[in-house]
Amino acid sequence: MESVTENKILPVNSEKKQKSFQIIVFKLGSEEYALSIEQIKEVVSTPNIARIPLTQSYIKGVGNIRGNVLAIIDLAERFGIASEAEINHGTHKYTLVVASEEYKIGILVKEVPNTLRVTDADIDTSPHMIQDSSLGNNYIRGIVKSGNRMIILMDVFKIITKEDKEFILKAD
Repeated sequence: MESVTENKILPVNSEKKQKSFQIIVFKLGSEEYALSIEQIKEVVSTPNIARIPLTQSYIKGVGNIRGNVLAIIDLAERFGIASEAEINHGTHKYTLVVASEEYKIGILVKEVPNTLRVTDADIDTSPHMIQDSSLGNNYIRGIVKSGNRMIILMDVFKIITKEDKEFILKAD
């Protein structure tokens, strides 16, 4: 009996198993933005906000959320994409409570945000993204492509300036 050795070509799996994670998607202006779910502590109805004098206009003031006084920030105004009506009439119904090791803040949003599960392959992390040089940090992590949607994935903690952080820490 003759032994025949076959040369089998095994498919090379050049793609590593993609890590999936969840993001929280919300609208600022007409665009969709997202934060990693790890950055979000909770979503609540926007509390009454007490305006603090001599702060940036996008820092709306402080609010009491579950017994914690938090700085409340309007990212649409921070990015210069808020309409006059949004700035003057406060049309934000919900607040994303964002927590780092150092502080918590509230981010104003108009609609209930939704979650989306994505993989690393869904995110274009082109190094040529346009960034706000006044922030000095690369706060845009990438663009999430989901069907026909393009969602700007941000790192909220890189959006906070040194001056903002000083105010936020005083508010805590």
